[in-house]
Amino acid sequence: MQGGDPCVSFNLREASVTDYLSALSERTPTPGGGAVAGTSLATAAAIAHMAIVFSKGRESLAAFDAQHDEALIALKNMQARGLELAEADARAYAQLNTLWKLPKDDPSRTTNWDDAVEAAIAAPAQVMETGVELLALLERLIQATSPMLRSDLAVAAITAEAAIRSAAWNVRINLPSVGNPDLATEHRSRMESRLDSGQRTAAAVEAGCQSS
Repeated sequence: MQGGDPCVSFNLREASVTDYLSALSERTPTPGGGAVAGTSLATAAAIAHMAIVFSKGRESLAAFDAQHDEALIALKNMQARGLELAEADARAYAQLNTLWKLPKDDPSRTTNWDDAVEAAIAAPAQVMETGVELLALLERLIQATSPMLRSDLAVAAITAEAAIRSAAWNVRINLPSVGNPDLATEHRSRMESRLDSGQRTAAAVEAGCQSS
């Protein structure tokens, strides 16, 4: 256990990239797919932030100064959000995994099961939601980004879509554990809608970066 939340066996925020990849590759429950989805979201926001930092202040893009300022704040928030959701996913998995190990008629499992499943779905669902918001922002930033930095904006879009698609699998794997069929259908519908939106917007950002 490395400090921080006792439910999480890996301190994501304090780890080096090398340590993170090493931990990810080991036979441990966390970090896992939820961490990959969350850190991919954070990475996408970070590289987009870099592209806007370099674009801001250029004379040819002076008309976009206010948009740059707003975007930089939003991107930093999304970067932080990605890490928060990676950690939330690990906590949710730890709780659900603990309940899985109990007999099905154990009162603790019966009482806490539905909430644990919802938490395990909520974290990746929010990665998807934030990823869709990030892609929409990137699409608005194409013309506000220096042509020399649009490749980085495209990388951000590709990485954001990867975060969305990864998170979708983390939603999907938990759907059979949802006790209410109507709620499971609702979760699936939102997941599919965000997948579709992410795919379309990521493609639009790439196309815009190529043609601009």
